[in-house]
Amino acid sequence: MKKKTKQFLSNYEMFNYASLNFAQVLIYFLLSSYLLYFYTDVAKIPVAVAGVILLIARGFDAIDAPIWGALIDITHSKYGRSRPYFLWVAFPFAISAVMMFWNPGLPYKTKIIWCAVTYILTGVLYTGINTPLTSILPTLSPNPGERLKANSWRLVGSQLGGFIINAACLPLVGILGKGNDTVGFRIFILIVAVIFLIITLHAFTVVKERVPVSVKKVPINKSVKAIKGNWPWVIIVISNLFYWMAYTNRNSTLVYYFTYNFGNKNLVSIFNSLASLQLFMILLIPWLNKRFTKTQIWIAGFSIAIVGQLIVFAAGTSIPLALTGWIIGNMGSGVAVTMPFSMLSQAVDFGEWKTGIHSSGILTALGSSFCIKMGSGIAGFIPSMILAHFGYVANKAQTARSLFGIKFSFIWVSIALFACAMIPVFFYGKYEKMESKIASDLKQRHEAQKESEGE
Repeated sequence: MKKKTKQFLSNYEMFNYASLNFAQVLIYFLLSSYLLYFYTDVAKIPVAVAGVILLIARGFDAIDAPIWGALIDITHSKYGRSRPYFLWVAFPFAISAVMMFWNPGLPYKTKIIWCAVTYILTGVLYTGINTPLTSILPTLSPNPGERLKANSWRLVGSQLGGFIINAACLPLVGILGKGNDTVGFRIFILIVAVIFLIITLHAFTVVKERVPVSVKKVPINKSVKAIKGNWPWVIIVISNLFYWMAYTNRNSTLVYYFTYNFGNKNLVSIFNSLASLQLFMILLIPWLNKRFTKTQIWIAGFSIAIVGQLIVFAAGTSIPLALTGWIIGNMGSGVAVTMPFSMLSQAVDFGEWKTGIHSSGILTALGSSFCIKMGSGIAGFIPSMILAHFGYVANKAQTARSLFGIKFSFIWVSIALFACAMIPVFFYGKYEKMESKIASDLKQRHEAQKESEGE
């Protein structure tokens, strides 16, 4: 008698799945929220040059994301397909992250090369360890509701990691470096890297793949075919790409907005840490999904994020009102970011249902890691060009023109990008209605295949 696939995950398994994301975002949030500031105000690289570095690195995303995804699709190890990458990539990723924030005393041109190479290397390795975090989701449980629950846990882990980094980064850099930010960032990234390794290696021993993949190794050319006609996946990718552009633009310019427009750098850690209040909305998503469709929840998230930014704009220099808008906006963006990760597993099912090809690796690599990195890189480039155009000079009193540039980037560019992310979601509803039929059809196919293999 064949053993039935376990439908539900224990709380301990959920916790460890969430801890994988917690560990990764310790480094990712440090990168997305503070790297541009680190380059301009610590490494003393001109803002325009820093923006070009962030943009050039995105060219590698067009290559490394599908490669990592294809590697996962052809991986067959004793640990499974996705899970072994948590073990294999952890140490290289931690080391490259330390190098990225090291700021060695190099000549100007050599320093730029160092920054570019370490940023690109860290980005490539981040794809390698982040892609399996999403591609493993369909193999944790065959139950769509359980996948959504696991994804909510995962996003809670993300928010807790983001809270710690945003609350602790600048204060600890100042304390550890005793006024020397280069030293402070070095010690801080070393501490973060060690914590990342301990958590990741432990979670690796707990989180396991349990849903058997009923297909053989999938060649790259066949993996790509799973994209053809997969409109749910296309919608998710477009929306997710614009979301990460909006999110990174908003978060990376926050430090400039409060340092110069408000004249209070201490507000950065306060506002960034309070952004993690969005985890309460993330925890509500499984409950909301019993009353509303995923499409409705997704659209509402973007709408609330836009409203929050408008409130911050209306606040002027009123800290209480700006804080209110910031919390509301992050509540919305927290919902908006949660949906694509769980819905990607449905897009994988749609691709298999339509083409017969189960290609979770390449579909999730492009739908998740590629969007995160490409969106973050483009959003690092956009504000750097805007700041450079309006005459921003690091560590100096800003002119009225440069202050306008900072405000324009932080408020209006973020709103425009959130709006662009919301538009494709209006077309997702028809595909969401097909999920039950797709799940039923795939179950019948898999059972028939098992029977034929057992003969």
